[in-house]
Amino acid sequence: MKTLTGIIFLFTLAVLSSCEGPVGPPGQNGESFLGTVFQFQDDFTPENEYSLYYEFPQSITVYETDVVLVYIRWKQVEDNSGEIVDVWRLLPQTVDLGDKGILQYNYDYTFNDVEIFLDGTVDFNTLPPADTDNQAFRIVVFPADFIAQKGLDINDYNLMMKSLKVTPGMIQKIDVENKNEVVEP
Repeated sequence: MKTLTGIIFLFTLAVLSSCEGPVGPPGQNGESFLGTVFQFQDDFTPENEYSLYYEFPQSITVYETDVVLVYIRWKQVEDNSGEIVDVWRLLPQTVDLGDKGILQYNYDYTFNDVEIFLDGTVDFNTLPPADTDNQAFRIVVFPADFIAQKGLDINDYNLMMKSLKVTPGMIQKIDVENKNEVVEP
């Protein structure tokens, strides 16, 4: 009897395991994932307490396992063909201002927003406009395991953009005057 019960069980298991249910929607292909990149320019002022706030649009979902990086346009240089090229650095960035003190550009983030702020020992009211006005930032959002799989150096902005397959035309511009509205690239 045990042999007959075992044969029926194995037959039932084989039949049930070969059945297919309804096909679900296709998932996102991990290799084709493109990160989300935003760019904006703004001024650090006493009125905003030397802090810039950006709320992610509702169309972007930032998960607990996502990485949010912020790069600052550190300077612009001329390349071999005479074109102006932006040089981006990952925050935080620290500047030693000698007797005036230390200035640091830093940030923090939640699932909903990013705050970029000045920190350090310097009196922010004494900073020249070059350190506070018209500062450009790029916010990059992508899954954390993307870095682990690719073994990327997040400090190399150009390598990150190439690995994420983000072209300059794909970077979403933020209009800070209109409450962080995303302007199509």
